[in-house]
Amino acid sequence: MVAEYTVIITWDSEAAVWYAVCDDIPIALESGSFDALVERVKSATPELLKMNNAESECVLHFVAERRDGVA
Repeated sequence: MVAEYTVIITWDSEAAVWYAVCDDIPIALESGSFDALVERVKSATPELLKMNNAESECVLHFVAERRDGVA
């Protein structure tokens, strides 16, 4: 069975970056571009899992949130 992980991606309006976290991998990355961040997470995940003695083949679920105020 292939492991599945949920990566939460959130927009930080003060810093003007997207950041991604997943405690189970563990990973915490940021980028100014949503698509670039997804690629960074996909690239870093196998090595991080291997370092934590976990199977490096997995499925990533990306959940994104962006909140903006409207006046």
